[in-house]
Amino acid sequence: MHNSTSGLQWNYLGYSSVGESMKITLYYAPVACSLVPLISLNEAGADFEIKPVNMRKAEQMSAEYLRMNPKHKVPLLLIDGKPLTENVAMALWMTRAFPKAGILPADSENEVRAISIMAWCASGIHPHLSRFNSPLKFCDTPGSEEGTQRMVAKELDHVFEVANDMLSGREYFFDKWCAADSHFFWTWRRAIQFKLDFSKYRNCVAHCERMQQRPAVKKALDFEKQLQEQFAKAA
Repeated sequence: MHNSTSGLQWNYLGYSSVGESMKITLYYAPVACSLVPLISLNEAGADFEIKPVNMRKAEQMSAEYLRMNPKHKVPLLLIDGKPLTENVAMALWMTRAFPKAGILPADSENEVRAISIMAWCASGIHPHLSRFNSPLKFCDTPGSEEGTQRMVAKELDHVFEVANDMLSGREYFFDKWCAADSHFFWTWRRAIQFKLDFSKYRNCVAHCERMQQRPAVKKALDFEKQLQEQFAKAA
């Protein structure tokens, strides 16, 4: 894919249980939910490459990208050249590829519960964030933006109340970190980026702060910041 930031491609070197022949490439856009698999790959110590996608320049709509992912979304994971989309599917694949990384809980009962949380993030929280960010894409009635965002904020308040109860007395959703934590972290962080105040949900606040202290998360956020600066220079 033609990319104005093609020079900014990080190789993350580390132990990979799937062997040296496995080539993993993550197509990533800053701010987007491609942060979720980036954190998981960091946690796994995987050897992978990042291909930045500048969505402000609509690079996800390029012919080359659409051949790989006609959904024109990020993230996209190429595994030996084969595309995989959707964060839940990526977490399942990484669990099998890196069984010691704890991407999902090891026991089957908690594994499906973690998948349930990720599916909730993808289908029950993320769409509200999209509507808040781009209300006219969902209702083109003139002057409807403020009303749409007000209704979305009310729905987000409900989902974060549910999450706050789930995190009561816990550092993470399960006994230790898993990809469900990263997915929820992204939704919470995105809501806060909209200047929405959910500080009353102290368990969610603490979870976010705890996530930000993890080395894999720090590494991902540092990359995001550098990429945003690179995109800004290329604008």
